[in-house]
Amino acid sequence: MTGAVYDRGYRAYEGERGGRAAARAALFRASVRRALGLRRPWRQKVAPFVLLGLATVPAIVYVGVGYVTRNTPASGFEFITYRDYVGVSNILLVFVALTAPDIVCPDRRQHVLPLLFARPLTGVDYVLTKVGAMFAILFAFSFLPQVVLFVGQMLVSEDGALRYARDNAEVMWQVPVAVAILSIFYASIGIAIASMTSRRIIAGATIIGLFLVTSIVSGALVGEDTATESDQGQFQSPPTSITEDGTVIMVPAPVEGEVLVREREPRAAALLDLLTLPLVLRDLVFLGHVDETHPMSGLANGGLYAIVLLAALVVVAFVVLFVRYDEVER
Repeated sequence: MTGAVYDRGYRAYEGERGGRAAARAALFRASVRRALGLRRPWRQKVAPFVLLGLATVPAIVYVGVGYVTRNTPASGFEFITYRDYVGVSNILLVFVALTAPDIVCPDRRQHVLPLLFARPLTGVDYVLTKVGAMFAILFAFSFLPQVVLFVGQMLVSEDGALRYARDNAEVMWQVPVAVAILSIFYASIGIAIASMTSRRIIAGATIIGLFLVTSIVSGALVGEDTATESDQGQFQSPPTSITEDGTVIMVPAPVEGEVLVREREPRAAALLDLLTLPLVLRDLVFLGHVDETHPMSGLANGGLYAIVLLAALVVVAFVVLFVRYDEVER
């Protein structure tokens, strides 16, 4: 009869002790890897990278069109701008709904929070690390297509790469600022909602539902400032206008079935639309004012209201997270 004896006694750790900084860094890396499906089965990688590809395709197509049409009469055609490319909202919302729950829900469902807080890691560290990981992923997700678009436009520009870079130098700070605003908004709210449950599907559905419901409610409150078909009856006979010298000018009446568009009045209810709220700040960065097509255009201090509301929502999201994980820490 044979046997083996193994030395399994406890030994003192002689390596370097990282402390809180090392714990935060390890948690950050683990969160990013989990969200992107790195070091996980290939099925976990499909959704995030497919969405990233969908967000990048318009830039690749635009650069390709620019290359094909350069030195032709069609050169200079523009169907997407850097401002429009900031916030491909529908794709970004789906991305948040998929990745935010994957960052925090498994920790609660698998009961690893007590183990995490047994290390030199506080509730504040946990919250900042998780939101920071989500912010970094969203920033890269939104910024990478912009880089592809800018570099591609430089390479196919008829005036040369350096000339294009000089003429569009403001984009180099506008895009990062706008993308950062968008990322912190979605990251903080997405993580706050996901922290309320251990079920990823519930968290994802809640994130999508919140943004879509607020968009629908806002749209219903804002309404459409167009004339209805019944309003057009009053234009059966062409209206006239008499000038100072007595000349009568006939004003053409609307064609039957044509919608008469009235001047839109600014509506503060548009602030309720969380889906487009960060895009208002994007317009402030690129244009310096609210876009004329937005329902808030012309509203006094509308841009300031949007800034205050977005900042308040981010603060509320962080407060919810700090309270949520302070209880776990105790």
